[in-house]
Amino acid sequence: MNRTMITATNTLAQLQKQMDSISHNIANANTNGYKSRETTFSDLVVQEFRNQPQDQLEANRLTPYNIRQGTGAKIAQSQLVLTQGALKTTDRGLDTAFTKEGQFYTILAQGEDGSSSVSYTRDGAFYLTPVSERESMVVTGNGDSVLDENGEPISFTGTPKEFKIAGNGEFVAIMADGSSQQRNLGVVRVDKPQFLEQKGHNLYGLPENLAALGVTENDIVTGLNGALPSEIAIQQHTLEQSNVDVSKEMTDLLNVQRGYQFHSRSISIADQMLGLVNGIR
Repeated sequence: MNRTMITATNTLAQLQKQMDSISHNIANANTNGYKSRETTFSDLVVQEFRNQPQDQLEANRLTPYNIRQGTGAKIAQSQLVLTQGALKTTDRGLDTAFTKEGQFYTILAQGEDGSSSVSYTRDGAFYLTPVSERESMVVTGNGDSVLDENGEPISFTGTPKEFKIAGNGEFVAIMADGSSQQRNLGVVRVDKPQFLEQKGHNLYGLPENLAALGVTENDIVTGLNGALPSEIAIQQHTLEQSNVDVSKEMTDLLNVQRGYQFHSRSISIADQMLGLVNGIR
């Protein structure tokens, strides 16, 4: 097959993945606490042809020696961008937002197969759901349990009348009889966001092949409860908006579409050239 076709086809598949990533960012521009992703490219295998027997014969050459012929490009990394999103004031006592980058709530996410796993989110819109006649549990908008500093679901006995959430994650429920119950929100700091995987529903989790990647859970996330509560920065009656810059994403999308058209056109031209060659008698 014509090398032009091979190069263009390899790159087209990667451009489609970048287009999907940008589209995902745009679709979540209004999702609370959503963090965008940026893709970067690198070259595939490059073949080098020596066009001179000696480098000294490359007189006055400013570019690298020899002739390099590539086979396309690939996505090298899809980087999670943890920049702070805009803060929006609300009137709900269970609405919270981080005011520092890299901090996440710990959530017990329920899988479709009934299994559960610890995940992380920046979406601080919490809700109260009854689990019995006298007990209520704090959950996310998807119904997943919000965990405390010990990894246990946060629940309160009785009927909460008011909630007070301090900047260091102290979660206090004031009951109708005037008594109060306190929990501490489970918070982690993400040190290596490139290892986080998107789990759906605005949740992130650790990869299953940590050993193969040569990292441990402690390398990726650090629990901020216990000895490090002063680092937690939470604001009540506030929600963090996504950090998606729609104008930038639209510009990137147009550039990717232009690149996609260019490589598609390369395949068409290569096909026409092959047709001309096959037609020579």
